[in-house]
Amino acid sequence: MKVIYKKLGREKAFGLSDYGSNTIVIDSRLKGRKHLEVSLHESLHVYFPEKSETFITNTARRLANILWRMNYRRVDNSVGL
Repeated sequence: MKVIYKKLGREKAFGLSDYGSNTIVIDSRLKGRKHLEVSLHESLHVYFPEKSETFITNTARRLANILWRMNYRRVDNSVGL
C-alpha cells in the first residue's frame, strides 16, 4: 500500500483512500493517536471496500485503542535534522 502525506484542509478530511490504486492519503499535520486511528481507518477502507463507514470507523477506533494501550507510538526515523 502506498501512503502519501499532505495537508487535506481543502478536502475537509483527515485522510482519504483509493482502493483502485491501493493508496491512502493522510493529513501531514496529524500527530499521535489521531494519526494512528486515521491511518488504520483509511487502510481498512482499502482492504475492505465493501464494509460500511460505521464498521470501518468502529474497527479503526478499537484497533487504535488496543495499539495505543500497547504503547505503540510513531517514531520519526528520518536522517538529518
